Amino acid sequence: MSVAYGPPEMMAVAMARLIRDGELVFIGVNSPLPLVAASLARRLHAPNCTLLSIGGGVNPTPAGLGAATSSARLSIGSASVFDNVDFYGLVARGGVDTTFLGLAQIDERGRVNSSFIGEQKRPTVRFPGGGGAATILPLSRRVILWRASHSPRIFVEEVPFVTSAGNIDRVVTPLCTFRKEEGFLVLDSIHSYIDRERLAKSTGFAIRNLDRAPVTPPPTAAELSELERLDPTGVRRSEFPPGDLSAA
Repeated sequence: MSVAYGPPEMMAVAMARLIRDGELVFIGVNSPLPLVAASLARRLHAPNCTLLSIGGGVNPTPAGLGAATSSARLSIGSASVFDNVDFYGLVARGGVDTTFLGLAQIDERGRVNSSFIGEQKRPTVRFPGGGGAATILPLSRRVILWRASHSPRIFVEEVPFVTSAGNIDRVVTPLCTFRKEEGFLVLDSIHSYIDRERLAKSTGFAIRNLDRAPVTPPPTAAELSELERLDPTGVRRSEFPPGDLSAA
């Protein structure tokens, strides 16, 4: 029997599956989907992973999840509280196994632009900026990027400005998961509700293995059941415009 799910559930489950038991996992600012994913992984297959939030909480136990990942709520029940100096020292020593970071644009070589489009002094589009990504990407053992949208404006052949680049392991979107292979993003898997033609039209570079990549295994009933218990208020949907919640 099939179980109903959409892009928010697929992304949360796909990211959770990438977390390995025993890892130290860091999630950055404005990262509700990774927060849900890491919390889900700790309840399912990775109970011994350690979650470190941008707010400094270590394995926090708030009464409920919220969309703000820099909130003081993520210090509730924490074993200790990290500040930014502590975190950057930790990542510089190679102590962070997996980092989740967002992006504004990314190109086929896995270079991230979170700065601007156009002339640097007078940009036509100004993005939020990279924060510490230029340090975090090359120093984390692996980085999982995500974006709750997928279009040719986001996935481009070449970014106009490189904000950050580094140890990218996966890029998870509502349509698929990419991995980096021999210096280029290739398709790791395509989500089951998307056809390959639509994925190609939604991506601004030619996907090298479009026809050969497997389909992402759909969320299981057990994964969806635990996800609903963990996130009854739908924090996982907070990054999606209402029209993007359907898998149709």
